[in-house]
Amino acid sequence: MLSIPMLRNSKTGLMAVVAVLCLWALPALTLANEAKLKIPDEINQVQPGFFGMTGHNLLLAGLGICGLGLLFGLMIYAQLKRMPAHRSMLEVSELIYATCKTYLVTQAKFLALLWVFIGGAIFIYFKFLAEYPTGTITNGVEETRNGFPLDKVLIILGFSVVGILGSAAVAWFGIRVNTFANSRTAFASLKGYGYPCYAIPLKAGMSIGMVLISIELLIMLCIILFIPGDLAGPCFIGFAIGESLGAAALRVAGGIFTKIADIGSDLMKIVFKIKEDDARNPGVIADCVGDNAGDSVGPSADGFETYGVTGVALISFILLAIGDPVVQAQLLVWIFVMRLLMVITSGLAYFGNEFLFAKPVFGGKPKFNYEIPLTSLVWVASFLSVVATYAASYFMVHDIKMRDGVVNHELWWKLATIISCGTLAGAIIPEVTKWFTSVHSRHVRDVVTASREGGASLNILSGLTAGNFSAFWVGGITITGLMAIAYGISQIGGNATGLSTIMPAEAIFAFGLVAFGFLGMGPVTIAVDSYGPVTDNAQSIYELSLIEEIPNIKSELKRDYNIDADFPSAKLLLEENDGAGNTFKATAKPVLIGTAVVGSTTMIFSLIMILTDGLAQTPEALASVQKLSILHAPFLLGMILGAGVIYWFSGASCQAVITGAYRAVEFIKKNMKLDGSNKASTEDSKKVVEICTIYAQKGMFNIFLTVFFMTLATAFIEEYFFIGFLIGVSVVGLFQAIFMANAGGAWDNAKKIVETDPAFKAAGMGKGSDLHAATVVGDTVG
Repeated sequence: MLSIPMLRNSKTGLMAVVAVLCLWALPALTLANEAKLKIPDEINQVQPGFFGMTGHNLLLAGLGICGLGLLFGLMIYAQLKRMPAHRSMLEVSELIYATCKTYLVTQAKFLALLWVFIGGAIFIYFKFLAEYPTGTITNGVEETRNGFPLDKVLIILGFSVVGILGSAAVAWFGIRVNTFANSRTAFASLKGYGYPCYAIPLKAGMSIGMVLISIELLIMLCIILFIPGDLAGPCFIGFAIGESLGAAALRVAGGIFTKIADIGSDLMKIVFKIKEDDARNPGVIADCVGDNAGDSVGPSADGFETYGVTGVALISFILLAIGDPVVQAQLLVWIFVMRLLMVITSGLAYFGNEFLFAKPVFGGKPKFNYEIPLTSLVWVASFLSVVATYAASYFMVHDIKMRDGVVNHELWWKLATIISCGTLAGAIIPEVTKWFTSVHSRHVRDVVTASREGGASLNILSGLTAGNFSAFWVGGITITGLMAIAYGISQIGGNATGLSTIMPAEAIFAFGLVAFGFLGMGPVTIAVDSYGPVTDNAQSIYELSLIEEIPNIKSELKRDYNIDADFPSAKLLLEENDGAGNTFKATAKPVLIGTAVVGSTTMIFSLIMILTDGLAQTPEALASVQKLSILHAPFLLGMILGAGVIYWFSGASCQAVITGAYRAVEFIKKNMKLDGSNKASTEDSKKVVEICTIYAQKGMFNIFLTVFFMTLATAFIEEYFFIGFLIGVSVVGLFQAIFMANAGGAWDNAKKIVETDPAFKAAGMGKGSDLHAATVVGDTVG
């Protein structure tokens, strides 16, 4: 077991740095002790079950898989770029991309400012507080000194920059791919068939998912393979901090941006009685940029961070909780192989679903339910991932040595089953989420029904109802239930053959594996999430291109592209596809939310392992355990404060949206030109984007400073107060996040039902009606 003497010598410093890391996701925060974590040398030895290979060589082969994943993503990128699209649509999509690129560059400068705070904390901790082993052994104990050498501190800081650059890179790749796909999807709708409208956004999403996961794994493999074992832990810290900082800034600021733009654009439909995505509305381009900033850039960076830091958390727990370096090496390599398998199984699931089901069944149909092939893809990926997990686990960890030296031949299926609980969650959670967000769900239909007589008031109340119910069923029942199953499996065999034979606190390790399993089909999860911004943009591009008004456009399309354009059908296809995109944006969010929160259980417990010297039976450690109770007042008070912070954060985010949206609406109203022009000026559109960017950054910076210093302060009060604080943040944050995400999805698709259902149009309650206005207001709240 790894001893952590630095906690006793520099407890306040450790807690302060851990607190700083908490700002950007619990993963990056409880791992400050990785300064003392050493990757075992046994990873370079031949391990049982590794097919005669050393763990090091097996992981080297993983670099090739990452290369194939990157090649897959880049090939699809090239395919999308070569797809045809009308010049009028290309002009709009390139304007959106150029504006998105400007936004991302601005955010990069903003990130550099935030990094000064975090980089300073990293430098102070590792240069002056963290204990560094000197290599001198005295009485069998290695001597240490305070502070790492400067060159090693700079390497750690370098990896924090790598983390930020990784988040920014996948975010840029996401908007570039999406802005290729949006115009191609809009153009493909002119053919009058639904399949291309489905296939192009999904292809773009798979490209993003594959590149994101491959880059993440490539960096982590390079750390564990090529960085010296005694420095790998701190480098994992630096990387986790950087990607978490990048994800938080891009996710939160992107969310504020897109909501400001959404309100500024959508309210004009009510104020001026204009159509959806009217080209005369200068807020529409900002809304399209927001679709990418909030629903592509943010989720891409967030997914990059989530997939990285969850792995780092498990690595830390393995090294802290398991004393045998051979077992450590076995489980570390096993963890990485599980991650590599998801690249392979996701690719197989995509090709299998497309060529064996989606294209043969739906390829020739004018229209169909887009949710069906997307759902089948998720389930196929989940099934393949589970099969691969059991197969690989049998070969790799079927002979783990227990503490008494006896080989345990049963742990392999228990570990595989626990991970599979998380993998199945990646398919089950979307199914439950669809109950509250799909255009075909009863709850969303109830939102529409309530709006018919109750207007915006009952629309909002019924959306809140759907969100509250979803938080219970997704968070309270589904996620908790799967964690309970994992806990039960971890207890099978007890002290004879259970997980407790290789580590203490086996239930916590099981929870960490569940979070890890959530990501078992990572590229597919990212793909269905990225589907939404493409479909949303495609509908906007169709309207903004004014393609129907171009002289002789039908003959031009027939001559140049051999397309007999059906404009009414094209618009309906795009609107219905947008509804499916809204649904699957909503289904991916709880998976990532659940991963972060379930994984945080492992990370928080890593901190507890530090405080209790690995749950040692010494009087000091036992006294520490007793303080991890609501009977210890600071622990309880910390939980209450942590819960409260979630509501402050929610309020601060909404306040930023309100302030920015007020300015955006004010500007758009003054500059809306409905007479004598069929399109808003580019200058006005860029001004709205500027307003959204300014207020998104102001809101994010205020949130950063407040949470930064508040969290830092809790770390100085008491370590048990701080742990309670983290628990409060995690538990309440889980339900608040699911509630808000799914209530938003319900409001969004309630509007989509009114816009696409022929029955409402026939009854005079479609676009432009009072019912439509009520659902638009609800959508702006969402």
